[in-house]
Amino acid sequence: MSQIADNVLPIFALIAIGYLAVWAKLLKPEIGEALGDFVFKLGVPLLLFRTILNADFHGASPWALWASYFGSVAVVWTAGHLVITRIFGRDRRAGVVGGVSSAFSNTVFIALPLVSRILGDAGLVGLTIVLSVHLPIMMIAGTMLMQRADRLEAGGEARSIVSILAQVGHNLARNPLVIGLLAGIVLHLFGVQLSGPVKTVVDQLAGVAGPVALLSMGMALRKYGLSGNILPALAISAVKLLIFPGCVYLIAHLLSLDPISTAALVFTAAVPTGVNAYLIANHFGTGHALASSVITLTTILGVVSVSVWAVLLGM
Repeated sequence: MSQIADNVLPIFALIAIGYLAVWAKLLKPEIGEALGDFVFKLGVPLLLFRTILNADFHGASPWALWASYFGSVAVVWTAGHLVITRIFGRDRRAGVVGGVSSAFSNTVFIALPLVSRILGDAGLVGLTIVLSVHLPIMMIAGTMLMQRADRLEAGGEARSIVSILAQVGHNLARNPLVIGLLAGIVLHLFGVQLSGPVKTVVDQLAGVAGPVALLSMGMALRKYGLSGNILPALAISAVKLLIFPGCVYLIAHLLSLDPISTAALVFTAAVPTGVNAYLIANHFGTGHALASSVITLTTILGVVSVSVWAVLLGM
């Protein structure tokens, strides 16, 4: 139990410190946004770059990793959609927000630092393989489903799949995370290794990415907060924090995934909902309050979810 406290509590303590720093007006909210920019545009891309560059992929099959994680994504996305539309009687657009809030983990700001701290580089390898396709799959699915729901509910203009793929592809081509991953893959394939001052600088920037990400996440919570829809948000939070990691564990076990990769994916599923859920809701002008409340509630309750799974996984 003391090991769990040593590994899990510091993660959420940094989030709490970031929140309290803004709440007590020790730091301005704009500082949190600047730290978030650093994490997204420089810190985490370099962390992914270094992980891929130094990774040992011998015997690592991406298919079992992808099947375990994205098979679970399909299950909980459907569950979240049905909870919002069938139980709470909301429209299809709110259902999409419920689905994406159930299935879109905060991989960059919380999962990466958590997995790195508990499982080290071995855990990061499996998580990085998932992250290599995570953003494209989730954003394409969210955009297509929301566009379809908007057309069915409000008679909006239909967009072709080609148009949606082109837009998402254009955004991904400029995404620092994608650039960091691709750069790491290219240099890894050519057997390039960093050394000297270059390695020192990359290690230093990648090393602070995790703590800074957690602080900036806490500071961002002041922006989201609880915005109503408490009962639906609690239901979606239960799907996110209970069903999602449980489903990942079950599929990974059935596919005989190795224990370290299994733990990395379970922890990723057990962390709070990512801000992308709010961004999708904001882009389509619906479900802001639900997404905001889910992000806040899962962040508050995430320490329990992660701790429970740490016990079950024997970490």
